[in-house]
Amino acid sequence: MNENLQIRTFKKTGHIEVICGSMFSGKTEELIRRIRRAEIAKQRVKVFKPSIDNRYSEFEIVSHNEQSYPSEMVKDAEEILEKSFDVEVIGIDEAQFFDNNLINICQQLADSGKRVIVAGLDQDYRAFPFDPMPQLLSIAEYITKTLAVCVVCGAPANRTQRISDSNEHILVGAKNYYEARCRLHHVINIETENEISTDK
Repeated sequence: MNENLQIRTFKKTGHIEVICGSMFSGKTEELIRRIRRAEIAKQRVKVFKPSIDNRYSEFEIVSHNEQSYPSEMVKDAEEILEKSFDVEVIGIDEAQFFDNNLINICQQLADSGKRVIVAGLDQDYRAFPFDPMPQLLSIAEYITKTLAVCVVCGAPANRTQRISDSNEHILVGAKNYYEARCRLHHVINIETENEISTDK
């Protein structure tokens, strides 16, 4: 066997998995499920979330149906790289709250042979792509898109309806600010959109 081919064959291969969808679609629940299975397989795991997300707990990721798993808050993606040298599986929740450096960090982790599981919103409240999720989707080996249930009609929902008057791009919240909606019943406030366009 060619020596270079032999090295490639036996080198441990990492990869990136992305779990995406609207709010209330079970993204964090699916992330927790995969992390727990990795633990059962006796793999070393670590889970991270952005410091901006303190809705339910500072020390755990928590799904909307109250499943939880211990996690570490980080202020930026660089911290994830620094704190993952001794683990095999890395979970990252609420990826949309990180900047685009997360893309490079996930690449580096996967290139070093680690399994990287990323969960986050693929669309913002206006149904626009939510960076850095589109870029992560393009480089991932495995993609799972989860769907919620539209609160208006009960159809599968892939959009997040903001029900507050805020026009901030990032507004951390849960049922106090958001609902799951289908394409038909997702409504964008035109006045708010005009304000955002003017600010750019």
